[in-house]
Amino acid sequence: MKKARLVLEDGTVYEGTSFGHEEPVAGEVVFYTAMTGYPESLTDPSYEGQILVPTYPMIGNYGVPADDERDGISRFFESSRIHCSALVISDYSERYSHWNSRCSLGEWLRRERVPGIHGVDTRALARRLRERGAMLGKILFDGDDVAFRDPNAENLVARVSTREVVEYGSGRYEVILVDCGVKNNILRCLLKRDVRVRRVPWDHDFTREPHDGIFLSNGPGDPARCEATIEHVRRALEGDKPVMGICLGNQVMARAAGASTYKLKYGHRSHNQPVIRPGSDRCYITSQNHGFAIDERTLPAAWEPLFVNVNDGTNEGVRHATKPFFSAQFHPEAASGPVDTEFLFDDFIAAMAAARDNTLL
Repeated sequence: MKKARLVLEDGTVYEGTSFGHEEPVAGEVVFYTAMTGYPESLTDPSYEGQILVPTYPMIGNYGVPADDERDGISRFFESSRIHCSALVISDYSERYSHWNSRCSLGEWLRRERVPGIHGVDTRALARRLRERGAMLGKILFDGDDVAFRDPNAENLVARVSTREVVEYGSGRYEVILVDCGVKNNILRCLLKRDVRVRRVPWDHDFTREPHDGIFLSNGPGDPARCEATIEHVRRALEGDKPVMGICLGNQVMARAAGASTYKLKYGHRSHNQPVIRPGSDRCYITSQNHGFAIDERTLPAAWEPLFVNVNDGTNEGVRHATKPFFSAQFHPEAASGPVDTEFLFDDFIAAMAAARDNTLL
């Protein structure tokens, strides 16, 4: 195994040992605090272009599952490939054990041509990222070099979105899923609730197509770069059909309504973020992965915050005061866990049922 280095844009260098693909790569260095779920996190399109740093020290101990499919959707992964640019961990478990594992994490990274290094003090690295904020970085091997790259300067959504319309299920309600980098578990959560899903590209004009509801998916990068999506959603908000958004979909909905977004210092990436509803003392534990947030001060008069982050007071969702439009910054589908807020999918189904009943009346 070769020696490798993580070089940050401020000049800080962390030495480690390679256990993945050995080719220099650059991206945005971010940390996440989940103790489990690395196969799901690595295949989450929201991590496109990022160098991922899990703070939990032991990674790889339960290997990687087989890429089995059910109804055209992977059973265990959140997309068809690894999306992060590289993985940086503390301790790599070469011996893995799990009933569902088919290969080691290192074998998977090499097959997907994604660098991975271990032996790095990820506690010190996470602390530096908390103090300085998310930084650009690069993974280097044996004197090879590569330029720093800011993935947020690119249209990452266009890179991860579907290229064509795909249909799933045969339920009662017709849902247009705008794919900005959708996680598979969003599809799973919708399909088990009596819906038909039409998954469309991020820039697809869905406004004149028949539907009972519109779903705006998660995705990577800066929401301001989704101009086409925002314009289509803006026209959808002129109607009365239910619209639900998750993560990037939350930010796209807010921008379509007229609000603005901004980049967080180091983002929220974990499976343990607490949120509350304004006016309530009930706390929900949520899974999150985002580097941008809505500026609540810019919300139009008809809009209000739906959830707020307990740790830093940032916005975690919005809703319209009178129309069936709402969104969550966190992941109610939560793969992997927790599932405190999966009821939001039921709220979306209920909104479509109510809208259809009103139409029949």
